[in-house]
Amino acid sequence: MTNEEIIEKIRTTLAEEFEVDIETIQPDAPLMETLELDSLDLVDMVVLVEKNFGFNMTGQDFVGIKTFQDFYDLVITRTKAA
Repeated sequence: MTNEEIIEKIRTTLAEEFEVDIETIQPDAPLMETLELDSLDLVDMVVLVEKNFGFNMTGQDFVGIKTFQDFYDLVITRTKAA
């Protein structure tokens, strides 16, 4: 899977799961605010990533994640390592 394919899968999955317009999911947009995530939603996001990309995540993985680009980079790196 290419980086572009991974990013598109992330965007589509997040837009559907959190019921936001896919166009609001831009690389420099703030992840938590754009998706209006609370702690339970963060758990849902972890499950989605694990299910769709085949690696385990913890809340600690989100330390330092501010934008969608940060999140894309994390998922791409972990997907390539898995």
